[in-house]
Amino acid sequence: MRILESARELFSHKGYDEVGMRDIGREAGVDAALVSRYFGSKEDLFAEVLRSCGDAKDWFEGDRTDFGRELAYELVYDPSEMDDCKLDGLLIMLRSMGSQKAAEIIRQSTHERFYAPFIKWLGGEDVEVRSRMVLGVLMGMALSRDMAGGYGLSEEDTAKLCERLAVLFQNCIDGDC
Repeated sequence: MRILESARELFSHKGYDEVGMRDIGREAGVDAALVSRYFGSKEDLFAEVLRSCGDAKDWFEGDRTDFGRELAYELVYDPSEMDDCKLDGLLIMLRSMGSQKAAEIIRQSTHERFYAPFIKWLGGEDVEVRSRMVLGVLMGMALSRDMAGGYGLSEEDTAKLCERLAVLFQNCIDGDC
């Protein structure tokens, strides 16, 4: 839907506080009243935009023994697997955390879409700590890569980065961190 896409684009570039329903309507080519009719309040639309960026459930499928290596490889060498919408979700969160209204929506959405599924999949001792470590490093590295247009490393250093991230992620999965 064009309204949702327009809202996602605006929120990812400007953050929650700098975007109004009229801005979204104008970007989508519709009246702001239509935006409200479909989505209700700005808060409701913001929550729907975050949901539209997907969740992490598909990341936590398959064999745990290679999870760290696969996640690191995808992060370092194949960022296209982390689609634009997921990146937009990260940018929206980053640019909107300063807003009291948006911060609560972000906390709830992040818990439901990322932490809860990961914690369930991960299980074991210190699951909260380990999940925060993995997802924090993942989000930070993805954001750093995309904001800088890559890692800016030689082929050799890129391989080292991938290997060290793989070890870090796998240690957290195995409970060795």
